[in-house]
Amino acid sequence: MQTTNMGEQNITDRRSGSAGIGEKLVAERAEMLVRFCQAAGLEPFHKEADESKARQHLQDFCQVLMDYIAAGHFGLYERIASGKERRQGVAALAEELYPRIAETTDIAVAFNDKYDCGDEGDISPSIGKDLSRLGEELAVRAELEDQLLRAMAR
Repeated sequence: MQTTNMGEQNITDRRSGSAGIGEKLVAERAEMLVRFCQAAGLEPFHKEADESKARQHLQDFCQVLMDYIAAGHFGLYERIASGKERRQGVAALAEELYPRIAETTDIAVAFNDKYDCGDEGDISPSIGKDLSRLGEELAVRAELEDQLLRAMAR
């Protein structure tokens, strides 16, 4: 009887670990979305002071964006890829979703590489288009992550 209780406790512990990873990911996503909205709301600028402020907003957004991407990659997906996820349904869903999630990662990293220029460099005139594409990809990523988190919660 004790073995059954210990087995149930191990399952409970693993699932609470998954829940913690999911909660961290969702919190990182929420912060990233706030910063995304701030970056998307930047007015076109003409003065040096405006450009400096815009660069700072973009730099802040890029940092939070990379934190969010890392939370998913090193938390959720690494757990599954390393074989720690024992539920076959969750592992199969992750395998199905991961290639598209990886595409969103590549787009986010490319955005970061282009716009996380610190105090140097000009902001590309294509920022509006780039933010729009990034926003669409982040929406796809969030939906895919939510599918995976729902499966893990079962």
